[in-house]
Amino acid sequence: MRKVRVLIIGSGPAGLTAAIYTSRAQLSTVVVTGKQLGGQIATTHDVDNFPGFPDGITGPELAERIKAQSERFGAEYDYDIVTEVDFTKGSPFYVKTQNTEYLADAVIVTIGATPRKLNIPGEEEYTGRGVSWCATCDGFFFRGKEIIVVGGGDSALQEAIFLTKFCTEVTVVHRRDTLRASVALQKRAMENERIKFVYDTVIDEIHGADGKVNAVTLRNVKTDATEKRDIAGVFIFVGYDPNSGIFGTQLKTDDLGYFIVDDFMRTSVEGVFAGGEIHDNYFRQAITASGQGAAAALSTVNWLGERERQLQDLGETPLAATGD
Repeated sequence: MRKVRVLIIGSGPAGLTAAIYTSRAQLSTVVVTGKQLGGQIATTHDVDNFPGFPDGITGPELAERIKAQSERFGAEYDYDIVTEVDFTKGSPFYVKTQNTEYLADAVIVTIGATPRKLNIPGEEEYTGRGVSWCATCDGFFFRGKEIIVVGGGDSALQEAIFLTKFCTEVTVVHRRDTLRASVALQKRAMENERIKFVYDTVIDEIHGADGKVNAVTLRNVKTDATEKRDIAGVFIFVGYDPNSGIFGTQLKTDDLGYFIVDDFMRTSVEGVFAGGEIHDNYFRQAITASGQGAAAALSTVNWLGERERQLQDLGETPLAATGD
């Protein structure tokens, strides 16, 4: 059983930034990375809107740089996956990975959300090279080009409207014959001369050449007729799923499964904090996730300091402070 002051679950921008703050505060910090260091940002080939990189940076390089900054202050990284947690008894909290059991005085959850995928040929291969789930992140790279947006809800139309700032034509492909977006958004999108709509249609395959998307195969779900259409990019907005399943009902969530936190990033369990897309169903940006991670870390530092003073008054010592 390993004892630490702070355990961070998740290694996207929120978790990596939180590690800088907690380790710099001289708190023993371990980050359980999950399947991939960097989370979703690691699947983004070009990050052009993170402050401090005027020439842009790749997602994996950005994650590695923030990680190195946290390691400078003593943060450690466990390349593992959390399989079990027990927050019911309060601090110290029990967290189990595939290879290690932890007791942590405080936990910061930055495990994120996963965009729903189409699960079609070419989607994985061209992720970050024409396939995207973030118009704000990647729209700039499609200046003067024609792209497809998949989906029919609010997010799909919001992003389609945004993408018209860069693209000459945005085609919204929706598998049903009517959109699910609000009437106001539908009106705005339909009045935009750069947006076209294709209904009753799905993408069967994404094609590419020289490492980039160059076409898709469209199929009408009613007639089964197919066509191959040249296109520079595919933006997919068919929903997100927060990665909150491992926590069961131990932390309060909204109806969609996102953690409910207060202004100080506190969850429903004292001593457990959260940042990034595990609770943020709106902004979904690397920079906002980093800010939320910093806020969660600062709240964690303050909470541990207050708790330590209370325990000292009682003649006790924080469990993790005793070492491994």
